[in-house]
Amino acid sequence: MALRAEKKAATRTAISDAAMGLFLEHGFDKVTVAEVGEVARVSVNTVFNYFVTKEDLFFDRQEEVVGRLARAVAKAPDPAAAACELFEDELRRGEPTLGLHPESPKFWKVVEDSPALQARVRLLGELAEEALAKALMEAGRPEPDAWWAAAVLSGIDRALHAQIRRDLRKGQPLDVVRHDARATAARAYGAVSLAVS
Repeated sequence: MALRAEKKAATRTAISDAAMGLFLEHGFDKVTVAEVGEVARVSVNTVFNYFVTKEDLFFDRQEEVVGRLARAVAKAPDPAAAACELFEDELRRGEPTLGLHPESPKFWKVVEDSPALQARVRLLGELAEEALAKALMEAGRPEPDAWWAAAVLSGIDRALHAQIRRDLRKGQPLDVVRHDARATAARAYGAVSLAVS
């Protein structure tokens, strides 16, 4: 059973890696699922067994991204502090979804060039905010308060990710990008801590 799971994970990774290589080279809209299968040496049906849509191939960690803030604040007495702590931890360990990599501007250029990927980014943001609001309600926050608190915390998170992208595009060194993002996170989450607690 473990061997089968390992083979499935290896196939998924091979498909994802093949797709990303093609997307970065040619752009999302110009690459077909058939081409991804060809490079990964699997059939189109196999690609769709692992990834329901072409956008899923690009955002292959979307489930993890959607739930990350909700998991961080689920039972925290201070949701803003928990969100800030999560972000600082991700900075420390170089979480790939933060885009702290010299190649990440290429990734985001592909997104900017594709209306389908831009729509998916918006959808993922909405799903993450909804998951966060539900986590806050499960922790006992009244429904209206949970929704606006989730909107505030999600907005800060999106702004921090956007800051990282902008700074990398400007050619800022990674250590400067990290330092500035950490400082912004502390100010932003500190400013809303009392309001969302």
